[in-house]
Amino acid sequence: MKTTSLKPAEVDKKWIVIDAEGLVVGRLASIVAMRLRGKHKAAYTPHVDCGDNVIVINAEKVKFTGRKYNQKSYFYHTGYPGGIKERSAKFILEGRFPERVVEKAVERMLPRGPLFRQILGNLRVYKGGAHPHEAQSPQTLDVGALNRKNVSA
Repeated sequence: MKTTSLKPAEVDKKWIVIDAEGLVVGRLASIVAMRLRGKHKAAYTPHVDCGDNVIVINAEKVKFTGRKYNQKSYFYHTGYPGGIKERSAKFILEGRFPERVVEKAVERMLPRGPLFRQILGNLRVYKGGAHPHEAQSPQTLDVGALNRKNVSA
């Protein structure tokens, strides 16, 4: 048996749309990160962007388990001394850009480096149910049907 190593020109990239309504954030992010990286494919090559293009819709309707909705904190730094800031998941989801919760969860599950930035460009997250990628004819992936724990009650 021979080990296959894909070249960037040989990669077959698909478009996948995932409806995030009612899904648990961490479980959704791990599935999206795996699809972006290409680890679900038999011909996975670690140093090549062989993953799919993923579209996540209804990002404002994701769920947190336990008390994470109120207690989970997201930190960022302003760049000034003592400029670390903190925001709760509730504040972000009820704010202007609720899709950032899903983006950050997926981003932090991918390894850093030049390939990370290229892979992250294949992720598109929208807070509403509509997306402008109908021309790519994306396939629907039902994450809730993969495992009963993926959907929060």
